[in-house]
Amino acid sequence: MVLNFMKLAKINTDRNLETCGVLAGSLKNRKFYVTALIIPKQESTSDSCQTTNEEEIFEVQDKQSLFPLGWIHTHPTQSCFMSSIDLHTHYSYQIMLPEAVAIVMAPRDSSRPHGIFRLTTPGGMSVIRQCDRRGFHPHDEPPDGGPIYKSCPDIYMNPNLKFDVIDLR
Repeated sequence: MVLNFMKLAKINTDRNLETCGVLAGSLKNRKFYVTALIIPKQESTSDSCQTTNEEEIFEVQDKQSLFPLGWIHTHPTQSCFMSSIDLHTHYSYQIMLPEAVAIVMAPRDSSRPHGIFRLTTPGGMSVIRQCDRRGFHPHDEPPDGGPIYKSCPDIYMNPNLKFDVIDLR
């Protein structure tokens, strides 16, 4: 799926613009499966991406009985990490579904070209919940001294899993 996403993002990536998508899917046998990659209409800069026409995303998810399981986006000019804007974006997914993930694709980061992340619980979730700042900004460390977000080693990327690409752009 990540390779398909990077193909869809190539035009933007070549122009140093971010691209984002929604990971949607289903719950089977107590496991979530991403079965759809939704590419919404969006506005992009070199270090941000904002979906527009969100009602179209909800309509697709509703018609196909899909859960929003997370999101994916590129960092065309940066390394693989979660920016403060990314943390706030991901909070809205994870507050609805604790298992939600954020995938960052950083094609120019030779040491880590992609990462799968989640806010820490309760630390990172608490810090972001209490933060009302917008734009790029620093965050305080969680009270427990841990990180705000972490990599997700529990996610299995099955290259044989079938999925739909729904490009709404």
